[in-house]
Amino acid sequence: MIRLVAGAVVAVVTLALPALLDDSALAVYILLGLAAMVTVGVSLLMGYAGQVSLGQGAFYGVGAYTAALLALSGVPPLAGLIAAPVAAALFALVIGMPLLRLRGHHLAFATLAMQLILLSLAGQLEFTGGDIGLQAIPQFSLGGFEAGSAAAYAYLTWGGLALVMLVTHNVITSRPGRALRALATSETAAASSGIPVGRYKLVVFALSAAFAGLAGGIYCFYTGYVAPGSFPVLISIQYIVMAVVGGLGTIWGAVAGAGAITLLVQGLDGLASLPGMPSYAPSVLSYAVYALVLIVVVLFLPHGLVPAITGRLSRSREEPPVETR
Repeated sequence: MIRLVAGAVVAVVTLALPALLDDSALAVYILLGLAAMVTVGVSLLMGYAGQVSLGQGAFYGVGAYTAALLALSGVPPLAGLIAAPVAAALFALVIGMPLLRLRGHHLAFATLAMQLILLSLAGQLEFTGGDIGLQAIPQFSLGGFEAGSAAAYAYLTWGGLALVMLVTHNVITSRPGRALRALATSETAAASSGIPVGRYKLVVFALSAAFAGLAGGIYCFYTGYVAPGSFPVLISIQYIVMAVVGGLGTIWGAVAGAGAITLLVQGLDGLASLPGMPSYAPSVLSYAVYALVLIVVVLFLPHGLVPAITGRLSRSREEPPVETR
């Protein structure tokens, strides 16, 4: 009952905010939703498959470029948006076959190298617009409706996030989800139980990439512009921090972590734009604060914000009342 009421409250607030926020606040609201979409996939990948990917920004970019190229070619925007997660998932399947043979920091560095290579290619190829990128991307439209306002993209973004959360919930609670939980506990034990470890890891890798691709597709229609600079390496690090801060292996933890870090980044950007601050201040502040946040979370909230809060609430309900005389 409590979860139902909490879900209803969250749904009402989510639907009401686009009508209440101004354009600048709506931009943050949209970026928060897009980040949460990617972070849910990262949380699933790290929390269940035990894989650390520093290349989620690459899948975000693949989705954005796919939707942008199709839209600029005259393909209906809805088809481009559907193709974005498909292209990202297919790309993940292709590169995941060799990469997922690696583990730990080897896999993390390999996915990071993959993003760097992809960004380099996007900056040199003619059909991607090179370093200038793709401009004048058409607005998202469906039938006679055209998303010409920030509020429309806010609803589109959070609708996409709701879809991602629903898919993730169904995966976690299904039979493959139970196999993934066994995989997260011990790959050796899971393999001895007959679970195809390699196949499951590859599928989760592709699913997390599809979530990032969907977010990238919405992003390209919202901004109307994509370039290699839109998907820096720092953005992939952001997603890792968001997942760890919120709580790995939890859906709402990914959303909470994305919200906390997005708001923190906005505050740092405002601080870096103060008079007298050097041009490199935003990146330096971001890396320094991310490191500090990770250290604090690992030391004091090792399971993340949402598991810590829910655990404390569960303990408080289980504790018997203190008798007084």
